[in-house]
Amino acid sequence: MIKLIASDIDGTLVRDGENTLNPELYDEILRLRAKGIQFAAASGRQWHSIERIFDPIKEKIFYISDNGAYVGCHGRNLFLTTIERPVVMEMVKDARAMENLEIMVSGPDVVYVETKDMDFINWIVEGYRFEVKQVEDLTQVEDQFIKISIYHKDDVENQARALREKYRDRLKITISGNMWMDCMAQGVNKGAAIRQIQECLEILPEETMTFGDQLNDIEMMNQAYYSYAIGNARPEVKEAARFQADTNVNDGVLKVLRLL
Repeated sequence: MIKLIASDIDGTLVRDGENTLNPELYDEILRLRAKGIQFAAASGRQWHSIERIFDPIKEKIFYISDNGAYVGCHGRNLFLTTIERPVVMEMVKDARAMENLEIMVSGPDVVYVETKDMDFINWIVEGYRFEVKQVEDLTQVEDQFIKISIYHKDDVENQARALREKYRDRLKITISGNMWMDCMAQGVNKGAAIRQIQECLEILPEETMTFGDQLNDIEMMNQAYYSYAIGNARPEVKEAARFQADTNVNDGVLKVLRLL
């Protein structure tokens, strides 16, 4: 019997940066929960953003945000994994020295940016619906840090290659789509977060179902027997998954949930 379902958001439930779910998904999640099946939204997004997109049922689901650095539920953090401050400061300085990259540093509750590009900030606030604070200097921010995000409008994988090479032994670095490179503490990923929930609720991988489309979803696939790559997923994700669903625009996840 399935006891836990976890799904990525951007590219899996919605197009990247969108915030409107099919309302039928809320109803389906509640029906499954009535049968004892838990649901977790697993994303590189901030927990505020996850809560807003799932607002009608926000008290009924788990949040796996910042690619697993934050695990919680409505208004309550359960697990938090931070990055050592010297590593964050060093990477901020290195990213500043590179052209055409935007850098964001995430605390548990706020994303900090020092960019002066208001179009970029407005997109983060209005598109992803993040809690954002603009600062003069990221190195002066006093907070815990759980994620560093590097943005390039396209092909961030190549544009930030030098950063990936330098920090690959000190941070967990993953690519999310064409625009984002997310960096967390070593050992942090969506799969590890799923395992934390499984252990707390005594749920087995054989009782778990996951959905994803990007490289940062692969560890999550490995933590569930019923792993689904949606139709528009990257080839690497389809290879890692046991099953395939329809595309995000065709409500691939919802179609599978209805079968339960």
